[in-house]
Amino acid sequence: MDNVLGRDMISDLPLSIIETILTKLSIGDAVRTSILSSKWRYRWATLTQLVFDDKCVSLSNDSANAENNLVKFVTRFLFLHDGPIHQFALSTSFSHSSPDIDQWLLFLSRKDIKELILELGEGEWFRAPSCLFSCRKLTRLELVRCELDPPLSFKGFLCLRYLNLQQVLVAPDVIESLISSCPLLESLTLSYFDSLALTVRAPNLKYLILEGEFKDIILENTPLLVAISVAMYMTDDIAEHFEQSSSCNFDKFLGGVPCLERLIGHIYFTKYLSIGNDLGIIPITYSHLKIIELYQVSFEDMKEVLVVLRLIVSSPNLQELQISGSSNASVAIEAPDLDFWEKECPSDYTLNRLKTVKMTDMSGVPHEMGFIKFLLGKSPMLDIMSITPSVYVTSGKLNMLIELVRFRRASAQAEIVFIQDQV
Repeated sequence: MDNVLGRDMISDLPLSIIETILTKLSIGDAVRTSILSSKWRYRWATLTQLVFDDKCVSLSNDSANAENNLVKFVTRFLFLHDGPIHQFALSTSFSHSSPDIDQWLLFLSRKDIKELILELGEGEWFRAPSCLFSCRKLTRLELVRCELDPPLSFKGFLCLRYLNLQQVLVAPDVIESLISSCPLLESLTLSYFDSLALTVRAPNLKYLILEGEFKDIILENTPLLVAISVAMYMTDDIAEHFEQSSSCNFDKFLGGVPCLERLIGHIYFTKYLSIGNDLGIIPITYSHLKIIELYQVSFEDMKEVLVVLRLIVSSPNLQELQISGSSNASVAIEAPDLDFWEKECPSDYTLNRLKTVKMTDMSGVPHEMGFIKFLLGKSPMLDIMSITPSVYVTSGKLNMLIELVRFRRASAQAEIVFIQDQV
């Protein structure tokens, strides 16, 4: 019995289990295990997944001192590390000097790094050194607040599957070249880009997230895309560019994504798609599209209304639909063509899979109500439709509710939930 109690059973565990234990700890706590025994002194030095943040060092009122301690901690950790490093992640509010990070990246480039995540704090932006582009085995790259300028010898990240760039300074032709030179790329996120005209060529891309000021977005070779989320910001220059455009943005952006399953369009997205819309027939059918979310749709703009209709009619297997309006109920509107929905939609058309509809910020303008009537009359499997009026609608709520009750429903089990008060 005494022998059992005296044994160091944890130290005798297989190395794979010990590494699993260490990976469950913060990297600071993993280093502290070195005091357990002589066998544990450098167990942490073989970790393959390294995640550093400000909590790695003691909190201090002196930010410069805390930053210096973090730099020393990371540098010493890498200096003592033994073996391959599969993941290196640094998330800090500090603004580190480039020489420190340059040295770390040079070290990592020799360690067959597979996942690299750098999220740096405010201050001077970090300029990525050329050694970053020699990390040939990268499968994941996330950069926040940095400058990118690949060397002429760079031929692409041939193993990269996930690319996330936020607040990154990079020339438009460079970002397009970077994307197209990653043949295995499956997930792409570009956030906080300014006045960017972007053409995406990525034959294996499945997930796309775009956020920023985009003058143009062309999906030229993205046949496998299954999920798209776009948030566009509008400036005077971009608005003027939109007005001068004659090409059909709908076809350029959604004309070549036959496998699309989920589409999320935030502010100005339907406005962007409506530019150059020639009222024609969509070149493809979105047979896999099950979820559509469109925000800030103006039902006073007939071009935006047509975008919504084109999307829905071309998505025979749509199951969930969420739309928020942006109409101003206090503005006088010319009497619209109230037969629009019947004229533009085939008489025998039905949404046989649509089960859930959520409408928010509704102002009760004619084409909003016409759209709701259209959905109720064409959705035989509808379970629930929730409608939330805009906060600017006061006296008109009762009229909206009375009109809704009168609409014919193709689904006997369809429930209409009218949410009058917003928290």
